[in-house]
Amino acid sequence: MNRFARLSAALLVCAATAAPALAAPATYTVDGTHTFPRFSYSHFGLSTQLSKFNKTSGTITLDKAARTGAVDITIDMTSVDTGYETFDGHIQGEDFLDTARYPTATFKSTAVTFEGDKPVAIDGDLTIKGVTRPVTLKVSNFTNMPHPMLKKDAIGADATVVIKRSEFNAGKFAPNVGDDVTITVALEAIQN
Repeated sequence: MNRFARLSAALLVCAATAAPALAAPATYTVDGTHTFPRFSYSHFGLSTQLSKFNKTSGTITLDKAARTGAVDITIDMTSVDTGYETFDGHIQGEDFLDTARYPTATFKSTAVTFEGDKPVAIDGDLTIKGVTRPVTLKVSNFTNMPHPMLKKDAIGADATVVIKRSEFNAGKFAPNVGDDVTITVALEAIQN
């Protein structure tokens, strides 16, 4: 076998063994120290109130070659942080989050839309207070790169959706306190 034929055969073997590895989906674990769902709403038309949840967990599966993905997130609703401890307790009450009966909220994707190699929208089911509704998160930023400190593959994203809190049995004082709630998620996840 001549030199060119051996080189071609070697390249084919390398390509054949590398292709399955490149096409395999990767699973990422949500980094709870850098993932914060925030929510905002109008307070009597006076101001836009901003709050967040401090504890989030979950997994993201990403297949870059196939341009598919899956998101499974759980938010600890008892970790709500309004910036005022008394109001944290108030918003966890039965009229709003009712965390005594529903301590978590979940988002489970049903489809991920890509433009090129980046996700731009995530359809899924959002469950709050035992009520599940379909929503679409709009992804405004997506990055996939090696984490500079952990030296593992990482993803980061910012995504937003607007919901009506009354549709999740949390509509007390609407419309004076805005029914429309903007949920913005800053997410980071590390490959397993």
